[in-house]
Amino acid sequence: MAILAGGRSSEHDISLASARSVAAALDPARYEVAEVAIGRDGRWALAAGDATPELGRGPAETLPVPAESGTLETLGVVDVVLPILHGPFGEDGTVQGLLELADVPYVGAGVAASALAMDKDLFKKVMRDSGVPVAAHHAIRDGDAVENPFGYPVFVKPARLGSSVGISKVHSEEELAPAVELAFRHDEKVLVEEFVAGTEVEVGVLGNRVPPPIASLPGQIDTLGHEWYDFASKYDEGGMELLVPPPGLAQETVELLQRRAVESFVASECEGLARVDFFVREPDGEVVLNELNTMPGFTATSVWARLFEASGLGYAEALDRLVELALERHERRSKLEY
Repeated sequence: MAILAGGRSSEHDISLASARSVAAALDPARYEVAEVAIGRDGRWALAAGDATPELGRGPAETLPVPAESGTLETLGVVDVVLPILHGPFGEDGTVQGLLELADVPYVGAGVAASALAMDKDLFKKVMRDSGVPVAAHHAIRDGDAVENPFGYPVFVKPARLGSSVGISKVHSEEELAPAVELAFRHDEKVLVEEFVAGTEVEVGVLGNRVPPPIASLPGQIDTLGHEWYDFASKYDEGGMELLVPPPGLAQETVELLQRRAVESFVASECEGLARVDFFVREPDGEVVLNELNTMPGFTATSVWARLFEASGLGYAEALDRLVELALERHERRSKLEY
């Protein structure tokens, strides 16, 4: 087994923390683990001290990735890869395509689902067409006029980034252009998104398409004084509190959240895992999908793991299940004729 960690995106350090947690939780009696670190410069290297599987001439030897000697050969002969990568160049279908070319089983969403979920503009369009309510948005590309059709406040964000990097809550016309400029530093497409007043709730999903995936209990995000769920509230110690199940939500709303999480997972053709983020709008209780993360933060104390732990599935057991799902998908797809 190989764990990929790090990567070129601004979520590099978050990925490393996730990967360390995963490696510590894997049963050494069941798994021989090679850790592959991807630097901010894109270079791949085996972590120092890793046990390297006996090398053969695996299909990964010729993959177009800058790497230290032996790294890609190792990747070509492992049984399964865990790409514990967040953001661009890892969670967006690029690494998934590399692993498809290498014909190596891997955990998580495939190429198309990864790319779709990363692009919040395209993802929302697919959700709307699939009957899943999402927040209204307006996309701005390089050269477009800076417009906000929603009034204030609104959120301005890069279309293809995570962890709230480059996102601004904009309260007035004067703040709009600087917020768009900030978002354009991270992506060539920027979203202006309506503000949804309500409770932020997240749901974990686990499974492949058949049998149907399962949803965790929902968890409510309490940002503990932060105006919104920004980078600091996500990653600073004591920055947020997760309430599972959300207090005050009716059982029918809990069930609707779980159902919509699975519906969005299936509609976007995800497999393996995802964390689906919602707003429960005030005062009418409408459930509005915000986004879907195909490789959410993955430490034992991250939201996805905590949601499933509260639902009766422990962290190590969830990892075992994800490996099984990766192998099942690879076996299933190996029977297709191309």
